[in-house]
Amino acid sequence: MPVSRRNFIKITSATFGAAMGAGLTTRGWSRAPQPDPETGTDGDRVVPSFCELCFWKCGIQAHVKDGRLTKIEGNPHHPLSRGHLCPRGTGGAGLLYDPDRLRQPLIRTGTRGAEEFKPVSWEDALDEVADKLTRIREQYGPEALALFSHGYGASWFKTLMHAYGTPNLTHPSYAQCRGSRQTAFELTFGAGVGSPEATDIEHARVLTLIGSHLGENMHNTQVQDFARAIERGADLVVVDPRFSVAASKARYWLPIRPGTDIALLLAWMHVIVEEKLYDRDYIEQYAVGFDELKAHLADKTPQWAYAATSIDPDTIVETARFIAGGRPASLVHPGRRTSWTGDDTQRGRAIAILNALLGSWGRRGGILRPASYPLAKVPIPPFEHHETRPPADMPKGVIYPFASSPLSHGIRDASIPGTADYDIKAWMLYGTNLLQSLPQQDRTIEALQNLEFIVAIDVLPTDTVGWADVVLPEATYLERYDDLHAPAWHDPYVAIRQPVVDPMYDSKPGWWIAKELAKRMGYGQYFPFEDIEEYLAERAERSGIDLMELSKKGAITASEPTPVTFEEGVEPSFPTPSGRIELYSQQMADAGLPPLPDYTPPEEPAADQFHLLFGRAPTLSFARTANNRLLGEILDDNPVWIHTRRAAELGLKDGDKVDLINQDGVREGPATVNVTERIRPDCVYIVHGFGQKAKGLHFARNRGISDTRLITKTRIDPVMGGTGLNVNFVRIEKAVS
Repeated sequence: MPVSRRNFIKITSATFGAAMGAGLTTRGWSRAPQPDPETGTDGDRVVPSFCELCFWKCGIQAHVKDGRLTKIEGNPHHPLSRGHLCPRGTGGAGLLYDPDRLRQPLIRTGTRGAEEFKPVSWEDALDEVADKLTRIREQYGPEALALFSHGYGASWFKTLMHAYGTPNLTHPSYAQCRGSRQTAFELTFGAGVGSPEATDIEHARVLTLIGSHLGENMHNTQVQDFARAIERGADLVVVDPRFSVAASKARYWLPIRPGTDIALLLAWMHVIVEEKLYDRDYIEQYAVGFDELKAHLADKTPQWAYAATSIDPDTIVETARFIAGGRPASLVHPGRRTSWTGDDTQRGRAIAILNALLGSWGRRGGILRPASYPLAKVPIPPFEHHETRPPADMPKGVIYPFASSPLSHGIRDASIPGTADYDIKAWMLYGTNLLQSLPQQDRTIEALQNLEFIVAIDVLPTDTVGWADVVLPEATYLERYDDLHAPAWHDPYVAIRQPVVDPMYDSKPGWWIAKELAKRMGYGQYFPFEDIEEYLAERAERSGIDLMELSKKGAITASEPTPVTFEEGVEPSFPTPSGRIELYSQQMADAGLPPLPDYTPPEEPAADQFHLLFGRAPTLSFARTANNRLLGEILDDNPVWIHTRRAAELGLKDGDKVDLINQDGVREGPATVNVTERIRPDCVYIVHGFGQKAKGLHFARNRGISDTRLITKTRIDPVMGGTGLNVNFVRIEKAVS
């Protein structure tokens, strides 16, 4: 059924549900779901599952009437959704019923990248993939194949890759998103902050956001907690060159010069240490390296930081005291997409150390210590031992000592002959559009041109799918089962994904695709089940889970509350080499890296240039929802934010069309101008995910502009190899009509 923009906004703002149309069939024990007395329904049944429109994986309830889906709502039994969804979650049917969906297996007929394919049977497509990958392994060794993945369904293909023997399993969400944050907190506390982040925003007295756009990135649980914290009277400090939605709720907005956050963090710590505002008992009991930190901070005064950040020294002092005044329920958010300027692990270390000074790690209103629901595995044989080389993700002679996952851009570069210690010859792409998610598109295209074989498993014909040799259409998350999901969280839980409808067209669930490929390649023993229902039933039984109850509720929380703060009795433990919080990192020193965060001035734009900034919108998940027509009715363009004064200097007004030209001469446009006071004069800002070029994406194609094409320069984090993406500059010219 059609949904107007006005009605969609009304629905999402009132109930976070969306009215949509679909058919429904059920199978096996999934017949259990019936109307839920807590939510009610005007339909015949409610099918619980969990979302895949972003990585948060909130619980959903699909309401069905007369074989038609009437709405998708948040599941009240699921700890991440709590009965609510973000706009993206409500727009799931926009993916399910996207008219551009991949409908049958395809084999390339034209030149690679021309997006010319012929439909084939599943037998022919799977035989082709199995044959090509077997030949690659025989000729070059198993490490010549790389898997790039994004999404929960990748677990089946990771099993297949482990059986194949390649170490080159990678996902852009590490080096292009949260890897530096993860590394920083592991170096400091011995553990990361998790995904989703185990932050106790709801009970924070003071919440500090540094370039974190809560309310625009719509991490559902955090946004709910954010709203509750504000309602409870929590105060906000927002550090951002742009006046974001979060900044509009803040007591303090600090419009910092891009790339100077470490200077501000060090100055804050200088004030807190010099004025003895830190949690002395906490530091004495749990931390090492305080004396070295104090000496390091001695000259990092607010006056020193002012020259770097352009933040007034009095404001730095005032906000430092304010942040310290809320401890230990003073949370400096670790951020999410933290790949900014190449010193990102050190910035993450500064954030982690500041949280330690506030005593917030493991404390109510700070960062919690989550636990996972205990899940038993379905036993499989040990993987065959392969004499393979290490991942090929680092250039010859280069080591990033604390990289804990293969780097996607490095694996890409290793597909260009002679770049790494050995060449990658084939790619398997699962649910990831590398032409939109990796910087330096020209290098991605060069790699694609040099590969001997590419297979893509996806739902939509994205830019990168257009380069594949074989395309395997996967069923959407609303049409398939996946493995049980039990992430670390405040309340340990297990969730189930189950189909709302049978797979449409000739698409297949990922578990079936991986199992069929494994059978053809001689790895069938690693998928020891006839179908997914059998697998899930066995795993649930081994884990002591009532599968019928789980199927009916969608999520089951552990019966006994798990302590997540020191106040609740958690025994403090820090799995660092010293067993304590490491303010001074001996691990970093031993690796020849600065053991304490230090500030390096960033490159500045020329007089006619701007810092290029980009971010999220509530209706967009990276580039993967750009073709969703329901969500596109809410935001169908990504105008360029430019400060009023700079716009006047350039003779621009609201609605004008302009081109952006980066420091390397790459031109992107036309873009619509948004003249505003809500951004620094030396910056411009656009929402990420627009400007796609795939011929098969009839809605998203050429809509808006692509920040990714303008990111031709990066700065590599020497600690873990992440790509600093916010180091590009642009000029603005009126578009040529």
